[in-house]
Amino acid sequence: MAETGLPVLDVRGLKTVFRTRGGEVHAVNDVSFALHRGELLGVVGESGSGKSVTMMSLIGLLPSPPAEVRRGQVLLGGTDVLKVPPEKLREIRGAKIGFVFQDPMTSLNPVFTVGMQIMEPLRKHLKLDKAKAEARAVELLELVGIPDARRRLKSYPHQFSGGMRQRVMIAIALACDPDVLIADEPTTALDVTIQAQILELVKDLRQKLGMAIIWITHDLGVIAGIADRVLVMYGGQVVEQAPVRDLFRNPQHPYTRALLQTIPRLSGPREARLKVIEGQPPILMEEPQACPFRARCEHRFDRCDAENPARRPVDGVPVGEGHDVACHWTAPAPVRQEAAHA
Repeated sequence: MAETGLPVLDVRGLKTVFRTRGGEVHAVNDVSFALHRGELLGVVGESGSGKSVTMMSLIGLLPSPPAEVRRGQVLLGGTDVLKVPPEKLREIRGAKIGFVFQDPMTSLNPVFTVGMQIMEPLRKHLKLDKAKAEARAVELLELVGIPDARRRLKSYPHQFSGGMRQRVMIAIALACDPDVLIADEPTTALDVTIQAQILELVKDLRQKLGMAIIWITHDLGVIAGIADRVLVMYGGQVVEQAPVRDLFRNPQHPYTRALLQTIPRLSGPREARLKVIEGQPPILMEEPQACPFRARCEHRFDRCDAENPARRPVDGVPVGEGHDVACHWTAPAPVRQEAAHA
């Protein structure tokens, strides 16, 4: 369970654009959220919704140019990460915020052993000597469930399976005991059996270490099984935010409802076809002045074309603390939703 008190990470009004030959692409638009110690925040949405760009913006992982974080605050322990100099930012990455990338084969360096890659942040951030860094690397591999850890330190990434490489990536991200772990679709490239093992590993590590986790995914079934709270993103902005149970029981945004309806179910007529969301995500060549989902929404009306809705509370709790939604349409009575658990 998440701890109460001040958030370990507080993101306020984040705005990121990409400068291209065709103009500026407004990839992230006024994204705000808070993450508390011990909490697992799920971030969902289809490809192009701004999930990964948002999280990479937090710690300067986007190439600049063309990317530019134009405004906002990213408060980590009271420090605005967006305002620190590059050398300080390098200290924060890895030491305070760990990042697990989607494809471990392209994220790990093929010409260095996994031991060297795990030991690098230990020696840089914690200033450990070689012997202590190697001992800590063995502990980390054992922590993430890799057998014969001391021998496997000398192995190269290609000598590991996909699931084992992802465990190595998690070990690297955990090396310096960061306050926040960001996992960017870490199970997408894995088969369902290995995916289940990684999810169980994350649950176990969270209980042991008590760190805050941001889990980026397009799979609502995964979110149902591991998250405390969910951000639903579309068009580079947060369209709904809620505790995970509230989101599945009482989805408020038409996009959230449509996502939930696309989940395969074991019950119901076998001949029924899966529901799809017609249309494509918007290409944001200008800052949104209207609802970004309006072209695909069955509840669209005139106000949707004239005004981009601000997030408003659903349950009377202030925005960001309970259940909130960015939509002009008011959803009817709660509809119970069931999700396939990973």
